[in-house]
Amino acid sequence: MSKKTFLFYPALFRQALLLLGFAFCLNNANGAIDALNFSSPQQETDYHSLTEQLRCPQCQNNNIADSNATIAVDMRAKVFELLQQGKSKQEIVQYMVDRYGDFVTYDPPLNGATLILWAAPLALILFGILLVARRKSAKRAGHFEKVFSAEEQQRLRELLNEPPVSQEDKQ
Repeated sequence: MSKKTFLFYPALFRQALLLLGFAFCLNNANGAIDALNFSSPQQETDYHSLTEQLRCPQCQNNNIADSNATIAVDMRAKVFELLQQGKSKQEIVQYMVDRYGDFVTYDPPLNGATLILWAAPLALILFGILLVARRKSAKRAGHFEKVFSAEEQQRLRELLNEPPVSQEDKQ
């Protein structure tokens, strides 16, 4: 006699998958909640302000308050620990910058390491303006005359219904 396996009972299999999916959803929802005991309302305000001000090194464009990455969880715990020790907001931000670099702040300071971050957008904008200006001046100067031979220029003028250009007009 053949033994029926779990997969031969589709209703039971679907229920097991549904239960397993529900368990994963519950586990994920609980991971985002931090249960912290603050000694004062000001300390809680500072905590929320700092966790929204500091950037997650792994997620890059999320703050540590919105990120569930392991490093963000560790950073939130460290912020709480430093607040419990009586550190100021500036001291905590400086601690995080010393440990993770200027990247953890959304407004990095202007120094040698971050100069490219500040200068690159300006340089790209100036390069774009210069490129557009050069192209416009080349069109105005009749740049096509340098590219085409004399008979090609004549044929182009005929097609465009322009009068022929004499040697005196070119000078």
